[in-house]
Parts: sequence; C-alpha cells; structure tokens
Amino acid sequence: MASMTQGDTVALGLLADRATQLRIDSVRATTAAGSGHPTSCASAAEIMSVLFFSVMRYDPTHPKDPANDRFVLSKGHAAPILYAAWAEAGLFPREQLLTLRQLDSDLEGHPTPRLPFVDAATGSLGQGLAVGLGLALGAPDTRVYVLLGDGETAEGSVWEAAEIAGYYHASNLCATVDVNRLGQSGPTMLQHHLETYRARFEAFGWNAMVVDGHDIPALLDAYENATHVTDRPSVVLARTVKGKGFPGIEDKEGWHGRALDATTAEQVVSVLEASRHQGIESWTPHLPTVHGATASPPAISMRRAPYTVGGKRIASRRGFGDALAELAKVDQRVFVLDGDVRNSTYTEEAEVSAPNRFVEGYIAEQNMVGMAIGLSARGRIPFAATFSCFLSRAYDFVRMASIGGNNIKLAGTHSGVSIGEDGPSQMGLEDLAQMCAQPDMTVLYPSDATSAWEATRLAATVSGPCYIRLGRPESDVIYPPDTVFAVGKCQVLRESANDRALIVAAGVTTFEALAAYEILRGDGVEVRVIDLFSVQPIDADTLIDAARGAGGIVVTVEDHYAHGGLGDAVLSALAGERVIVRKLAVREIPHSGKSSELLDRYGISARHIVGTLEEIL
Repeated sequence: MASMTQGDTVALGLLADRATQLRIDSVRATTAAGSGHPTSCASAAEIMSVLFFSVMRYDPTHPKDPANDRFVLSKGHAAPILYAAWAEAGLFPREQLLTLRQLDSDLEGHPTPRLPFVDAATGSLGQGLAVGLGLALGAPDTRVYVLLGDGETAEGSVWEAAEIAGYYHASNLCATVDVNRLGQSGPTMLQHHLETYRARFEAFGWNAMVVDGHDIPALLDAYENATHVTDRPSVVLARTVKGKGFPGIEDKEGWHGRALDATTAEQVVSVLEASRHQGIESWTPHLPTVHGATASPPAISMRRAPYTVGGKRIASRRGFGDALAELAKVDQRVFVLDGDVRNSTYTEEAEVSAPNRFVEGYIAEQNMVGMAIGLSARGRIPFAATFSCFLSRAYDFVRMASIGGNNIKLAGTHSGVSIGEDGPSQMGLEDLAQMCAQPDMTVLYPSDATSAWEATRLAATVSGPCYIRLGRPESDVIYPPDTVFAVGKCQVLRESANDRALIVAAGVTTFEALAAYEILRGDGVEVRVIDLFSVQPIDADTLIDAARGAGGIVVTVEDHYAHGGLGDAVLSALAGERVIVRKLAVREIPHSGKSSELLDRYGISARHIVGTLEEIL
C-alpha cells in the first residue's frame, strides 16, 4: 500500500477490530451450541472483515437487493462467522447468534437459503465455486465473492468450475481460498504450498494472488487488484492459521469441528478482547450504485405444441428441445445449460433462439448443475440438460439444490433400455429413484412430443427444482395440441365400464401399454390405461378411482430399475387400497441391442404386459 494517513490507520484498526469481533462471536455461538467449527471461522476472520466491511457493495438492510455484490460461503462449516458478519452489519441483533444450531433457529449448522443472505445451501464441500460462477454469469454487472477452504480443493468439482470460469473470462468472479493447512483428520495435501495453488489456478486462466490472509493491507490490495482485472476471474490465495488468535489451539491438529468448552471459551475471548486496537464501532456500508428493482415475475405464455396426432413420429427429447427454444424466445429469464450433448438433447435449438442465454458446460455435469443453482438465485430460470445417466455424477449438487429450494430445471434424455445399442453405461435406469428421493422435486415423465412440450412449459412455471425424464426413440404423437397437462395429474388414455385391470405406464412404455390394450381387447378383455406423466407429485385420486373401477388389479410398467421408480410411486399412492399390484421393470444389468429387442428382453414390452394380466386374470 502507499504511505498511510491517520485516516487509513484508523480504518485498518477498525477492520482488525471487526475481525476480532467475528472471532469472539464465532466462539460464543459455537460454545453455546455445544458444537461447530470455531477454528475454521478464526482462520477466515480478516478475510470476512475486509470483504464485508470494506470491499463488497451491498445494502445490509436488504440482502436480496439484486444490485448487491454476492457472497458464497463454500466452506459452509464456517457458518458462524458468516452469521456474525451479518449481525455485525446490523441485519439482526448479535444476541441471536447464540441460537446457533437450535431447532427453532434459521442459523443452522451449515447455511441454507432460509436466510435472506444465503443464495444456495453449502456445506457439502466443493460446490460454492460453481454456484458463484452461475451467480456471476447471471448478473455480470455485480461482483461475486466465494470463500473456499483449502481442503475442499481436493474435490474435482472445484476444478470443473475453475476451468469453465477461466474459459468464459468471468472477471466479476473473485474466489478466496482460506489456506489454513489443516483438514478434519490431518493436514491437507498441499498444506502451505501456496505456489502450487497459484500454478493450478493460473493454468485455468485465473489471476492468482498469494497473500498473508491475516494481513489486512495485503488483502485490501489483492481485492483492489481483482476489481481492475477485466479479462479473467481472480483468486486470492490466503495463507492463514487455523484457530488464529486462540492461545494453545492455533495451528494444532485435532480441533476441527470442536466447540470450546465454557472455561476455554472465556479464556480465549478474554485474550481476543485484549487485542483490540481502538474499539471503533461506526461503519458506513458501500451501497450499490443503483438499487435493483424486485418485480413480480411475469406469467409465462407460449404457443401450443405444433405436433399432429398421426403425423410424423417425433422423440420426446425433440419436443423438449422445440419447447425450450420457444420458451427462451418469450421469457428473458430462461437460461439453457448443456453438457456437450446439445445435438442429442436438442438444446442446440435454444442456442439459436437465445445465444446470449445459452451456456455450454462441456463434460462437467457437477459444474453445470452448480451454475444452474447460481443462476436460479439471480431470478433466472435455468434448464440444465444431459443424458439422464450422467446427472448421477451431479447428484450431490441436485441434493443441495433441493435443500436450498433452488428453482433449477433438469432434463435427462436417453433414459432406459429403449435407447438401444449404446449399452448400459448410457442408460439412465435409476434416475427416477434419485430424483423422487428429494421431497420437493417435481418429476415429470412425458410420453410423446406434445406432452414433452407441455412438461417443459410446466417446469418453467412450477416453483422449486424440477426434473423432466425424456426418451431417445422417435414415437407417435398421441396427444392433440389442446390436451391439458398439469403437475400432479395423469392422463387416462383408455377406460370403460367393464375394465378388469389397470395398466399404468409413462414414457416409452405408454406405447407398450396401448399395444397390450389392443391385444387384450381383441381377446375380449377390457383394461384401463393411464399415462402417469407426473411421477411426483402423483395423481393419487385418479389412480385410486381407476384401480377401483378396474377390479383392483394393477400392472405398472416402466423403463427403469424396479426400485424407486414409477411402480413404487404407484404402490405408495395405492397403499391404503385393497389391490393386487404387479411391477414390470428392468431387473438386471441390461445389454446392448435394438430398442424393441431390449424392451422385450427385460420384460417391459406389450407381450409381457399381456402375459402378466392373463396370469392374474
């Protein structure tokens, strides 16, 4: 720094005192809770003080203001110091910090968006940088700051995000790595080898700066440097000491995730209080230049599906791609992310209709979903698409998005054995179980192009995370454009007063169910057929009425493994009924082959539906 004036000295003393206060608050909160990570908070105290009370532009009374700079605590176990920073900024009384981790407090052990200053749930390490990148891409006129721990840089997802951020020159993104040397069970791989961290980030195209993370002037210089770098993201690699300021605990192993007992806590607090410089209390926040307007989201209006019953055969994935391109035209909030399969998911159509809101995520599914989480926190409606099997690589991000209630929309194509010759590594056969395991996840499973179009529209309108399951094969269009679809509602395709059984299907097996209907009807057996469409929430009332009207005999058929899919969803809906339910599903690891061969080989073709019902009846 240049030679300091008396005012500069006072300002630095203020930041040092605030760092001390953040340490004190973190100790008191975790000791009151009887658990937590005070040493992980202590290493980041100067970083948090500099960011919150000098660098970031935000309105502390309106943390959701769209014009605010954003902060993501990727090392979510250091939540107490985040809460302490916002208390120090005046958002809520300091006394509230003592409710940390209590059942009736939103100050949870790791941050969630129940708090207005948290954009995404963190604590599953390695996710914050991807979220921060999404936040940065979603609002390039604000800055985004992400604080990572050094231990979490062992996660591959961190480097997925680092690579893509460098590729897109996300200059409004600034990461800080709190390199405090110690993980949970021992030292980190690199410990304090800061030059290795620098080389890795620079290799991905970042502006990387190594500083003493407890040196406030050095931190201020680094963040000032970052604001002037306009062609790449920046990272501050801060060498810190775990438990900094805690006598006898600093840089010692065995203190991760341990709250101090009351006696030790008071001793530490006494030492910290004695270290204050001048006890200055006043603070003037750096407000955003212009406050953002928070308007009610507009209603989504798009034309009906353009497909004709009995016309050209069209894959449901194509119906999704067509609808997404139309949706991106009519709603500026829609962003589209793809995992280098845009010519298979047909998101390439949205790339044409809205090129400035299309993000190629390449083969990095974790980062793709993480970016979607960040975009959703900016009020965008992000659709992230890849093969359904590859979303399993990003499932922890899906889980955290569900915890955070983030408004992300996932599309998984090439589901089930019906994809054909590519073999089991490409067949999503467990995705329904994964997605339906999240309580607030909407799961839609369209059968034809029209229902896929409507599923895409519905996904954009429903609040919270949503998954659309899509198939590869071309199929008949069975729904006219004016068919009404809704979340939580199914479609009754065939029924009569003489039905002796109910077949429930979705996706590709809907066509097998309809073929079985024709065979059985030719044999004089009437059956009811339902296209489930909405797997979660499920249309329990219609299913119950249909099962009762069909003699209590139900056959479910799905291109999915037997556990956790469509059949189990139907079983749960009918749990209180006196019914016989047979589940037809894929019950072994499948093989390559033609689509029709595989449907028959694994017991989910029309022939097997007919045989099962003949056996029961």
